[in-house]
Amino acid sequence: MPYRAPLSEFTFLLDVVGFAEVSATERFAEASADTVAAILAEAGKLCETTLAPLNRAGDKNPARLENGVVRTSPGFAEGYRAIATGGWIGMGASPEYGGMGLPISVATCVNDMMGSACLALQLNPLMTQGQIEALEHHASDALKTLYIPKLVSGEWCGTMNLTEPQAGSDVGAVRTKAEDRGDGTYAITGQKVYITWGDNDFSGNVCHLVLARLPDGPEGTKGISLFMVPKLIPDADGNPGKRNDLKVVSLEHKLGLHGSPTALMQYDAAQGWLVGEPHKGMAAMFTMMNNARLGVGMQGVAVAEAAFQQALAYAMERKQGKTPLGTGAIIDHADVRRMLAQMKAEVFSARAIGLACAVAIDMARATGSVEWQARAALLTPIAKAYGTDIGCEVAHLGVQVHGGMGFIEETGAAQFSRDVRVTAIYEGTNGIQAMDLVGRKMMDNGEAAYRLFDEVQVVAESARVAHPDLAGAVWTATEALREATEALNLMSPNDRFAGAVPYLRAFARVLGSHFHLKGALADPARLSLAQFAIKRLLPDYAPLLAQVREGAAGLYALTPEALSA
Repeated sequence: MPYRAPLSEFTFLLDVVGFAEVSATERFAEASADTVAAILAEAGKLCETTLAPLNRAGDKNPARLENGVVRTSPGFAEGYRAIATGGWIGMGASPEYGGMGLPISVATCVNDMMGSACLALQLNPLMTQGQIEALEHHASDALKTLYIPKLVSGEWCGTMNLTEPQAGSDVGAVRTKAEDRGDGTYAITGQKVYITWGDNDFSGNVCHLVLARLPDGPEGTKGISLFMVPKLIPDADGNPGKRNDLKVVSLEHKLGLHGSPTALMQYDAAQGWLVGEPHKGMAAMFTMMNNARLGVGMQGVAVAEAAFQQALAYAMERKQGKTPLGTGAIIDHADVRRMLAQMKAEVFSARAIGLACAVAIDMARATGSVEWQARAALLTPIAKAYGTDIGCEVAHLGVQVHGGMGFIEETGAAQFSRDVRVTAIYEGTNGIQAMDLVGRKMMDNGEAAYRLFDEVQVVAESARVAHPDLAGAVWTATEALREATEALNLMSPNDRFAGAVPYLRAFARVLGSHFHLKGALADPARLSLAQFAIKRLLPDYAPLLAQVREGAAGLYALTPEALSA
């Protein structure tokens, strides 16, 4: 089924999550409702007509490495050029460097559509967008002037190189070395794995941000620095010059995302330039990673949207058996209707949480408010983990709706499930996101969370007259989450971590139901979906929070011997 950009859904949800506050700021005053609608409509056309047809081509014709050169999937070069010439790579970048200066909220909607249309290709500009942000915040003026305009225009692409074979999530264990050449540059030597879009055959240069350790760098993350290491070294005029001493050793053979080349990179005294201060690389890289974490969360939502659209179309067309409503289409069966309703409700919840996170980022940038910064930080791990978990679950349900045909590759349902699976792993596994939520994001003793709970309960109170049962359920669940948060903040770190994943899911259940309730208040046509979400999905919070209170002891009682018995 052809992909259809859900433009009305974006317009509605931007209103629900408070985008009006963003456009009311001086910084984003030009992002009026009409302007945003026009931007999204144009992006939607690109996704429907140019990018969506590439999705199956990328899956069936993977990127490959030939004699050291990456050959991308058919049509990807043309698709990338359409993205670049439309200015979509630099949506959120500063106009000083040729960007649009749009709110992250708007860019998030566009990336959502691109991810639905062709996730394998969308990963490329997402990496570049993260690099642009890192350079804007941390690079020298010379590096900004040289690199950012070319990244914004799409003439050059960007990547980030963190992971090494012996250092997965433990970034502090990286061994890649950086040695001062004495001329303002550094020699970068080491190996990096899982580098998304580590190379391509359609951009003029590939610019790698690489974590490496200077000789005097202390152990752990405090001794890591960040370097710009381009594939082709710019000449005196800023044009790509001689080849740098780096190469793609191999491309990974993956479950999905076949059109996106994931590279094993080798650096052999490659020439690099320091980004930011020595030994402060993690601060710069986290700028890029936080951007990517929201982006990846929305990739999960994007694939869920595409999987839902296809499953719905199939269920309406597929005739089988006698059905309760008499049409013969499987959408008449109660269980199929349940699956489709769950898919729709989950996509709404996850997209709302992601856009609420984007609004918080925009408000923090526009106002400098510490509270908005805390809100953005709190929502980022939830948006990433819940968005990608839902991507996996909704794609799984999409296969189930198709029945036996879902297991057949020609329908395309299985591709969604394969492609989205890695989103729960990269940019910090979802377990790490949950640990971040109950750890670093609770270092304020839960104050940012409590402020959010207060807002949710104010909305619930306002809805008691119109929808007393729904409002009461949301209020009660929020109060239970508040009490669990208070208990969590009294636990030891490891006890917190043991319940981190169920805590994050319970948090997301409450927030998702909150946005469903707001949606029903704004539009009565949304009431039936809100009822499904609040009556059938929200009750999950109780057993989830029960797990949170159990701590870690029971997990360690399951010894390796007990597990292998």
